[in-house]
Amino acid sequence: MNNYNTELSIKQWAEEDRPREKLLLKGKSVLTDAELIGILIGSGTKSLSAVDVGKQILKSAGNNLNELAKFSIKDMTKIKGIGEAKAITIVSALELGRRRKVEDAVEKPKITSANDAYQAIKPHLLDLQHEEFWVILLNRANRVLKLEPISKGGVSGTIADPKIIFKVALDHVASGLILVHNHPSGNLNPSQADIKLTEKMKQAGKFLEIPVLDHLIFTNDNYFSFNDEGMM
Repeated sequence: MNNYNTELSIKQWAEEDRPREKLLLKGKSVLTDAELIGILIGSGTKSLSAVDVGKQILKSAGNNLNELAKFSIKDMTKIKGIGEAKAITIVSALELGRRRKVEDAVEKPKITSANDAYQAIKPHLLDLQHEEFWVILLNRANRVLKLEPISKGGVSGTIADPKIIFKVALDHVASGLILVHNHPSGNLNPSQADIKLTEKMKQAGKFLEIPVLDHLIFTNDNYFSFNDEGMM
């Protein structure tokens, strides 16, 4: 009597149960660890589907992703169906996860004053001999989402386009923002152009429900805050 392999290949599964299709249809959160690994490695063996190989990989690490993250490429290749290329893919994915954990552990600074904003942007604008315009994007808790450069100019000026600024804010789902530009000359006094831009940005922020909380003029030794001076 012939022995038939009762294992189904992934191609024979119902479409909504195939890992890639399942991810597209139902989202990444519904996939098991083995299914995610199956997507990474792409193919299984003659007798095992990619998901089955994923299960074997997890089993070898006691079904613990933290333990699996300790595996070397050599450790991975000891598992049936895993060659060097697939091992490298899995190790790389686990390393990305580790790096994400590290980044999440570093709490983003909270901006509660103009001085907080000045200290946050200082490493980016210190000692520049030309003007740059930046925005500090904040979440609802006033923690920094991102420090984003908008434009660079010459010694005496730079252009800040409100459309670009608010596109950046919307792209990062910011709940508030702080405008910052430097004066290489060391002059802390805002120009008429600075005042007009701040007013325009403030009105646009109200319309888009992304409030402009402050506009800082940055110099190496000090700053001018529109908010502190009652100009917001």
